[in-house]
Amino acid sequence: MIEVRYPEPQFRYREEAGKRYVFDALRRMWLLLTPEEWVRQNFLNYLQRELHYPAAFIALEKVIRLNDLKKRFDILVYDRSHQPWMIVECKASEVPLAPHVLDQALRYNISVPVSFVVITNGPETMAWEKKDGALAELADLPYWPVA
Repeated sequence: MIEVRYPEPQFRYREEAGKRYVFDALRRMWLLLTPEEWVRQNFLNYLQRELHYPAAFIALEKVIRLNDLKKRFDILVYDRSHQPWMIVECKASEVPLAPHVLDQALRYNISVPVSFVVITNGPETMAWEKKDGALAELADLPYWPVA
């Protein structure tokens, strides 16, 4: 398990028709604040503020094709060559990081091959690096490529 120390959130919120929304600064839009969205926004905040991943190299909730199915990943980070580098699957905090969560991220990896696979539910985070066709679990999240 990786220890993630989330920075203090600096999100903008609004209430509308009894529902709470959060402003996603990366996509420049208001989103319904679901438990999963809370995790996604906080993890994104962590990647940018603590690990210094540039916003220009991060994509959120884009549709990908997996065989005949349309799926949507949570977070995809590109390297400096604009190649997919890390995929992050976010779950609500009450969803345990069971094997099926990793399996979901690995299925996305079929369509979008990456070097790093991360799963998080907020309090718990796990990551793996793909090496020689196998997954090696990581003790820390990798730094964004600087070269």
